[in-house]
Amino acid sequence: MKTTQPMAVSAATLSLTLLLGACGGEPPPAEPTLPPHEEAPTEAIAEPRETAPRDTAADRLAEVLSAQPEDVQARYAHRRPAETLAFFGIEPGMTVAELLPGGGWYSRILLPYLGAEGRLIGVDYEVDMFRLFGFMNEEQIAAKETWVEDWTATAEDWRGEGDASVAAFQLGALPEALEGTADAVLMIRAMHNLARFTTEEEDYLGRALADVRGVLRPGGVVGVVQHEAREGMPEAWAGGAAGYLKRDFVVGAFEAAGFELVGASDINANPLDQPTVDDIVWRLPPNLATSRDNPELRAEMEAIGESHRMTLLFRKPGE
Repeated sequence: MKTTQPMAVSAATLSLTLLLGACGGEPPPAEPTLPPHEEAPTEAIAEPRETAPRDTAADRLAEVLSAQPEDVQARYAHRRPAETLAFFGIEPGMTVAELLPGGGWYSRILLPYLGAEGRLIGVDYEVDMFRLFGFMNEEQIAAKETWVEDWTATAEDWRGEGDASVAAFQLGALPEALEGTADAVLMIRAMHNLARFTTEEEDYLGRALADVRGVLRPGGVVGVVQHEAREGMPEAWAGGAAGYLKRDFVVGAFEAAGFELVGASDINANPLDQPTVDDIVWRLPPNLATSRDNPELRAEMEAIGESHRMTLLFRKPGE
C-alpha cells in the first residue's frame, strides 16, 4: 500500500438508490495497472481541538466497526472504513459533515465513533438537481423539500446513548448557524453526479464546493473517496455519467475552490476494475445492475469487486 500521509491527521433509468448511494467491462487485462498517482505534498494539518489519543481513537473505531451488522461488515474489505477514516484524520469529538449520506452506511459508524462530544451533519444535493436524473416523479422530488427534517429524524433514530448529535442542510442552502463549524467534510462516492450535471448555466459542483468550504472551520479538511477513471480514458466518458472521474479533474475542482491537496492514498484502489467506454460503475458490486439476470456475468463482476477509487485529502487554508 502506497500512501502519502498528511502529518498529524489523519452513487438513465436506474433506481435512485443505484445512482445516489451506491458504488459505481471488458474482463480485466492479464496485467491490470493502476492509474498513475502523483505524489502529494506532505503538508501538516493543524489539530482542530483536543481529541482522543491515537490509540484510544483506533480502539474506539475498532469497537464501533465490530458492532455493525454482518452485511455492513461484509463490505469492509472493499470500503476499508477503518483505514479511510484514519487517513482522513476523523476522531472522536469532531464535527463531521457527510455529503450524500443515503441510507446511513457511514453515518451509523460515525455517530457512535464521534461520540457525545461530536456532531454529524448530513448534507444532500440541491433539490432542483434531482429533476435531472429523469426517473424521479414529482412526489419524490417534492419529498426532497423536507429532506433536512426527514433525515435528521431518521438519524436521531440511529443514535444511541453517547452518540454524536445531528444536524443537516442541503447544498445551496447552508444555514448561517452551521458556517465554519465542521472539522471535516466527507465526500464518499458523491462527486460524479455533481460533475455530470454541471453546465455553464448551472454550476452544481462549484456551488457544492463553496458550501463545503463554508461549513468548514479554517484549517478543516475534506476527505474524498471517488470512483477513479484511468488517465487514458476519454474525457467525455470520465465526466461522471458512468460514475467515474479522473483524479486531475477532482484535484483541479478543489484547487479552483480554494482548497489545498495535502494527502493521497491507494487504500481504496482496485486494479481489477478496468472499465471500457461501454461500462458503468454500477455494473460492479453491490449493485450488479447489468448482471442481475446473468449468473455468469454476475460472477465476473463479483470477482472484480467494488470500484477502483481515489482517496484524497484536501484542506481549507487557515484564515
